[in-house]
Amino acid sequence: MSRAQQPSRRTVLAVAVAAAVTGTAAPPAVAAPGAAPGDPGPAQARPIDYHAWTTYRDWRCGTVQGARPVSGRRPGVVIGAPAGRTDYTDPHTGTTAPWEYATWTSPVHRLTVPATEVVASWNAHTPAGTWLQVELRGTYSDGTDTPWYVMGRWAAGDQDIKRTSVDDQTDGKSTVWTDTLAIDDASTGLRLASYRLRLTLHRRPGTSLTPTVWRLGAMGSDIPDRFTVPASTPGLAQELAVPRYSQEIHKGEYPEYDNGGEAWCSPTSSQMIIEYWGGRLTPEQLSWVDPSYADPQVDHAARFTYDHQYRGCGNWPFNAAYAATFEGLQGVVTRLASLTDLETLIAAGIPAITSQSFLRTELTGAGYGTSGHLMTVIGFTADGDVIANDPASADDAAVRRVYVRREFENIWLRTKRYNASGKVVSGTGGVCYLYFPAHPTPQQRKALAAVGVH
Repeated sequence: MSRAQQPSRRTVLAVAVAAAVTGTAAPPAVAAPGAAPGDPGPAQARPIDYHAWTTYRDWRCGTVQGARPVSGRRPGVVIGAPAGRTDYTDPHTGTTAPWEYATWTSPVHRLTVPATEVVASWNAHTPAGTWLQVELRGTYSDGTDTPWYVMGRWAAGDQDIKRTSVDDQTDGKSTVWTDTLAIDDASTGLRLASYRLRLTLHRRPGTSLTPTVWRLGAMGSDIPDRFTVPASTPGLAQELAVPRYSQEIHKGEYPEYDNGGEAWCSPTSSQMIIEYWGGRLTPEQLSWVDPSYADPQVDHAARFTYDHQYRGCGNWPFNAAYAATFEGLQGVVTRLASLTDLETLIAAGIPAITSQSFLRTELTGAGYGTSGHLMTVIGFTADGDVIANDPASADDAAVRRVYVRREFENIWLRTKRYNASGKVVSGTGGVCYLYFPAHPTPQQRKALAAVGVH
């Protein structure tokens, strides 16, 4: 049900692109530890550091060249007076065009957890004729610096530039693998101690158009490799009413976007939660989709999360950014430490998209094995088992599944596993997408803070 792993991605990283029967490799292979039995471990330092710039004060603290912070109900940063003009040759079309640009550079963020991996994510509005680039520069624990790494070139649409990650970025100590900056050899003890993020906002010359960026952040983590995680104690019985969409009914549709629906677990999961929060696409937005196709919004999500370099719909930040194109929504990529974290979110009405990899025999009732698959956690049964909307289902009606708590917990949080050939490969490691209102309720804000998202 999914395509083969891209050769540009190392095997220890898992790419969140594909679903199901054969599976696809998916982004970082680092897991957050689960809670000890009977104890969610609140006294234990979180092995994850997610930090973001979102407030007017945050944007004013950055260094600007042509960019301007804006206040209001949703503060952000825009192009003020452009800092200059540059030509950009799109590697996927060969087209060269001139662009005005402005930059905003964050203050240094010192990681509370010196990291082996970092994933950036952002929320922005990019009207036609605009786009943005996100870069990261880190400082290692030995005091040296990384280069400025490109973490994504992004636009909500696909007519001005082709949305893309950038391959072949390394300095011999770290490497960018699609959407993830990873230390090349963590066994040396080298870590990323701090980082800065830089936004470059682009627009067509001579216009007053501008991207607006509302959230810019990154998640760093450093969790030891392991095949199993401690079991957590069930603490919640609740289910959220999240729409159900199957990726499988889209097989063969628009093969230019990663061979059609068989690899669309990520955008299908994204669309489920977007619609849970009330996000809807207009008939005009869906007019390009063949009218004979069911659930055309899933085709739309696939097209507008597609990474033209990776050649897939599973770029994690691109999915979070897509969710945030819907009014009143924001999205982040982070890691969670346990099923207790998921329970905290569900109790506040916030579902989560999780990434996992497993053999057919490791998840009772799934009926498939995968080396990287996304599904939506929507609740927990009275026994503590996980209720998930699994897009790797025959049709929409079959999407709701109940998975054994202990099995789900381990396949989601572990960092190492054995594949069908007995070879040691990576686990997906507790990575999740969180989509939530731009203005959360006090309960939602408290739950997000409890899992490290502010």
